[in-house]
Amino acid sequence: MASVDLTSVADLSVEPGTLPEKMTAWVIRKEREGEPIDAFQLEEIEVPDPGPFEVTVRVMAAGVNYNNVWAALGQPVSVFRYHPEEDHHIGGSDASGIVWKVGTGVTRWTPGDEVIIHCNQASYEDVEVHGLDPLAAPSQKIWGYETSWGSFAQFTKVQAQQLIPKPRNLTWEEAASYGLVYFTAYRMLIDQCHLKAGHKVLIWGAAGGLGVFAVQLCAAAGAECVGVVSSKEKGDLVMQLGATGYIDRNEFKGMMRKGGESADEEKERFGESRRFGKAVKELLGDAPDIVFEHVGKATFPTSVFVLKPFGKVVICAGTTGFNLDFDVRYLWMRQKQIIGSHFANAYECMKANQLIDQGKIRPVLWRTMGFDGVAEAHQLMRDNKHLGKIAILVGAEKEGLGRSEDGPGAIKAEVGA
Repeated sequence: MASVDLTSVADLSVEPGTLPEKMTAWVIRKEREGEPIDAFQLEEIEVPDPGPFEVTVRVMAAGVNYNNVWAALGQPVSVFRYHPEEDHHIGGSDASGIVWKVGTGVTRWTPGDEVIIHCNQASYEDVEVHGLDPLAAPSQKIWGYETSWGSFAQFTKVQAQQLIPKPRNLTWEEAASYGLVYFTAYRMLIDQCHLKAGHKVLIWGAAGGLGVFAVQLCAAAGAECVGVVSSKEKGDLVMQLGATGYIDRNEFKGMMRKGGESADEEKERFGESRRFGKAVKELLGDAPDIVFEHVGKATFPTSVFVLKPFGKVVICAGTTGFNLDFDVRYLWMRQKQIIGSHFANAYECMKANQLIDQGKIRPVLWRTMGFDGVAEAHQLMRDNKHLGKIAILVGAEKEGLGRSEDGPGAIKAEVGA
């Protein structure tokens, strides 16, 4: 690791409106892609000056997501393929911070504003941004993964449309912890599936990063949900968050698709899916209208099967594999829908964040680490040794700072699918 003084990361010699020349950042470079503990290195690097319609934000805290484990590894593709004009990658796709300098054309934000940052970027010149959806734009990228200048640095450079007022009832680390996963879950359920009171929902990985927000959104909307978890402790958490019930997936291991099953093995697996579907119906009173999917290969055949006719499977990831193999007869004969979903647009992020501001949805945070813990945090995720969401203090000197109004704050819990 480079010799960089971390004692002054929270100290600045300049006031809002003025940028220093250099900053401390955790940097990945092409030649050292590999394990996160080695790929992430501390460097002194230039502070990015905002261009037109851009803002430079002082990062107070950052959230850790698995996308920058991939960035460190250079898999499945190197992030330098996404931003070849830059020879460095500063990751981090969640942040809370303070607007420090604004570029020309920015009128809604001024230095000193406290914000969080959503991670969708797109060119203002793409027509899709102005009438369809920024997620459809050819230029669409995820900030801090498909771009550099992410949140694992003293300053980050973003598009002005990425800024959202920071909830006043949250600390810096709490506010930095939830954006990517929560806003993804919001789009999946609220806009893609039009979640409403009375809907019945099956949520895979209900105690994981996405699932804890899916459960809370169902409760807030008046929908009933059953969460699939891996232990009683995690089941207790999803019940605390508002689930109708939970199922321990270890009781149905045989339903998981591995791929390459023989005819007899598939018959046995399908029998377990049937048994699982009955358990879901017992808890919900009927088959689910919506299945919240992000597991992929292992669970997708079961998701399609247990879904109610005319129901919707909404999927945003494939953590067990992205080649999906299922009996399509249960799709077309019962007129079910499969909906793909990817992050959220700025309007969705703003609407979702209002629920945080109102205390109706709460972040779930496991651990907060100092700025020196960025590489370690990603290695914990890589080795599956983390027990929930990790936040990183950057400009904040200690935990608990940044709250200016009373409110419920984050739930501190060990989570995981």
